Amino acid sequence: MAEESTTRLALPAPEDVKDDDKTTLELNSTIKLDKLGPMIVNSDGTISRISNWQEMSQLERDRTVRILLKRNQIRLDYLGNAQSSESLDKAENKQE
Repeated sequence: MAEESTTRLALPAPEDVKDDDKTTLELNSTIKLDKLGPMIVNSDGTISRISNWQEMSQLERDRTVRILLKRNQIRLDYLGNAQSSESLDKAENKQE
């Protein structure tokens, strides 16, 4: 029977990263992620983004942001009211 080699292969060396590619963050610093597009509040309260934001024209982006601002506010108000109503129902049930 042939003897099996137990030599382990090493991982390749990490690629050199240029200093220009690095982002340094400080405590309490702010980063804008404008290139990713606006946040969308879904009807179930989850948050997502527009997948084709980079391919949209500036006119399409402006229209989309205008519509999303209104729709997000409506959804946040609805979700906040639903949560308040649920909290009120729980409080009333505890008093009984």
